[in-house]
Amino acid sequence: MADAASESFPRRLRLTRASDYQQVFKNNFRRGDDCITILVGKRDSEYPRIGFAIARKQIARAVKRNALKRLFRESFRKNRQRLPARDMVIMVRKQIVALRPAEIRASLQRHWDGIIEQCEKS
Repeated sequence: MADAASESFPRRLRLTRASDYQQVFKNNFRRGDDCITILVGKRDSEYPRIGFAIARKQIARAVKRNALKRLFRESFRKNRQRLPARDMVIMVRKQIVALRPAEIRASLQRHWDGIIEQCEKS
């Protein structure tokens, strides 16, 4: 049962205020590819937090935007224990709709690994 608790997604792990997002947009490093960009805020905190900036202009259908967010949250929950205690914002481009969920998960895994590596260096 401990695994289920460690994969929960409580409010404290989410970016909820506009000021949180602004901080990440102003002071960050980027990790990205053709479809996904993750901004990682320089501000250290006690635990990793995540937010999404998925524009309607990029993904027109709300159903698809919500499905992507679910997929991102799942990946974040599974990697949360490994991730550095930073604020992160995930953004996407239109090309992501052509990818299968398994390809998106693999891409996210590469990004998480790169973020961990980059934060260990600094």
